[in-house]
Amino acid sequence: MPAPSEQLWPLPKMPGLGRRGALPEPAGCCYCLAAALALLLLLLPAGCPVRAQNDTEPIVLEGKCLVVCDSSPSADGAITSSLGISVRSGSAKVAFSATRSTNHEPSEMSNRTMTIYFDQVLVNIGNHFDLASSIFVAPRKGIYSFSFHVVKVYNRQTIQVSLMQNGYPVISAFAGDQDVTREAASNGVLLHMEREDKVHLKLERGNLMGGWKYSTFSGFLVFPL
Repeated sequence: MPAPSEQLWPLPKMPGLGRRGALPEPAGCCYCLAAALALLLLLLPAGCPVRAQNDTEPIVLEGKCLVVCDSSPSADGAITSSLGISVRSGSAKVAFSATRSTNHEPSEMSNRTMTIYFDQVLVNIGNHFDLASSIFVAPRKGIYSFSFHVVKVYNRQTIQVSLMQNGYPVISAFAGDQDVTREAASNGVLLHMEREDKVHLKLERGNLMGGWKYSTFSGFLVFPL
């Protein structure tokens, strides 16, 4: 007796796919995006994991596989569809670390902003820290971590150093022990930053006439938002 015929869902044929198991041709951009993402999940190799977050957060593809339809790139490197779904690479990294290698006081320290300048970059992934101005500019919205250690050398004055975000002090640190030749004003913080927010260090009190060799200023993107 011949085997009963298979009951197939009558799907229209898409270019590049056979009749059996073909995906339906999209009726609009929403179906196009959904079909593309579904096909991507089927074709992803074991070494290309996908982490899906809740519906209020972007979908992050931790790998180099990406299929998006009817979309436009955003300024922060993500791709946002007309449905509001954001897909971005999970490999984007931002980090910097700068140091002061000499005790020579630059003439810029006499300016009104009293920015604390650094003269050597140890790490600058993404090139978002400008050494000349000693200012970090956030490339995207996210949570960032910053830390600083400003060393006063042979200086009996108390100094106050502030971490400035867009011109406003966020945290401060003090160093005022008069019985040591070197002392550091140190602090660290996590900040919620928007794209193009700026961060730098400012000398709020005292002076660094003896120099600030071995001082450091570091930061990195913890995760984007």
